[in-house]
Amino acid sequence: MIDVAEHLAAILEAVVPLEPEQRDIAAARGRVLRAAVHAAVDVPGFDCSAMDGFAVHADDIDDVPTTLRVVADLPAGTDLDPPIAAGEAVRIMTGAPLPTQASAVVPFEETADGLDGGLGPVTVLTAPRGRGAHIRSRGSDVRAGSLVVAAGVRLTAGRVGAIAASGIGTVSVARAARVAIVSTGSELRPAGTPLRRGQIPESNSVLLAGLAEEAGAQVVLRTSVDDSGDGPRRAIASAEAAGADVVVFSGGVSAGAYEVVKNTLGDLMRFERVRMQPGKPQGFGRTPAGTLLFGLPGNPVSAAVSFELFVRPALRALEGDHEPGRARAVVPFATEWRARPERAQYVPVRIETTDPAHPVAEPVERGTRGFGDANGLAVIPPSTRVTAAGDEVEVLLW
Repeated sequence: MIDVAEHLAAILEAVVPLEPEQRDIAAARGRVLRAAVHAAVDVPGFDCSAMDGFAVHADDIDDVPTTLRVVADLPAGTDLDPPIAAGEAVRIMTGAPLPTQASAVVPFEETADGLDGGLGPVTVLTAPRGRGAHIRSRGSDVRAGSLVVAAGVRLTAGRVGAIAASGIGTVSVARAARVAIVSTGSELRPAGTPLRRGQIPESNSVLLAGLAEEAGAQVVLRTSVDDSGDGPRRAIASAEAAGADVVVFSGGVSAGAYEVVKNTLGDLMRFERVRMQPGKPQGFGRTPAGTLLFGLPGNPVSAAVSFELFVRPALRALEGDHEPGRARAVVPFATEWRARPERAQYVPVRIETTDPAHPVAEPVERGTRGFGDANGLAVIPPSTRVTAAGDEVEVLLW
């Protein structure tokens, strides 16, 4: 058997990142940035008001209350720059350019009449804390030429907003990895159709397609093949015709007599026993065209755990994502757990937050129903014999 880390390393070594593409920033959210973005302009591009209020000479307001004459009105977007003499003020809205001669802004809330005062004389009740009060200085957020977002990160709404604000309209990103999902087994029938003795609803393709989409991939084919003939090879041909970068098989990789993936794709894939539970039988390879091939166990929970450990990191690596795995946390285990010291165990858990200050990882009911309630995988490392209630464990979160 080989270790989980060894199998994953072999997979990632085979990954060739996808070619980047240019995309309008408004359509780039969710994609991985492939070239760092540097600001094209200062942000903000001019000194501006951080509050609705009055632009003033800070030195005019030593004592309060002080009444000033309002000489102009500046909404956001104006290009006016009115002069301000001693004893004068300019009404100004948030984001409007600060008059060159102003040195502070007094918010409406710190005047006698607030916004209701209109453009009449304004009585200031609270002196500014000093020069620069309630002013956003040019470039105080970002200077032109400075780094806005580094390469290798997935673009969130906040990141695309920051890029757009810095004057950049297009970015270099990876397209979504294209994935084909193939379930194997003569016993499989579409969910919702009548079943005869020995048949089961096909669910793995739905589960794995969902996990692929959650990982940022695009599913281009979802199908199933039976345990006879060369169905896996035909499925690969269909997947490559659909532009797939990755084909994920579930089932057919173990040691039984009808392991169709193992029996038909031995020239393309390497089949290993990995020191993990669930999910010991694993397969991996690539076609002459470069399509990555994964062979996962047929049990739904085993397939899902295997996807998280091996397929998800590969999909992220295809995009050039510097964070290929799930977020992790260290959480106390809720109960005693007898481990398998010869292999790593991955236990589906629910993070219970009844007491938000003291979350615990509670193992879920075995099987597909329990897995549906899980929001993480507790990792019980090899050599561990017993995990006691309250012992801290690492949890992969989703």
